[in-house]
Amino acid sequence: MRLPRDLSGDELAALLRRYGYAATRQTGSHLRLTTQQNGEHHLSLPRHSSLRVGTLNAILKDVADHLGLEYDALLRALFEH
Repeated sequence: MRLPRDLSGDELAALLRRYGYAATRQTGSHLRLTTQQNGEHHLSLPRHSSLRVGTLNAILKDVADHLGLEYDALLRALFEH
């Protein structure tokens, strides 16, 4: 599945809420998200208008690893409607 090219940091943060991620602080243009699901996990997420594909890919791989999901399964769950 192809990653979206126009996803903002705020939109990604909203999508990750279904996995228990919530904003715990903001420093400058970066947001820190934390979840307690499968143990505590933190993400640093840029709040840019559109995330670079490599940045989005790295964040989603980190989330998939932490949650014990396959990367493709996470993509389908987040982006297929």
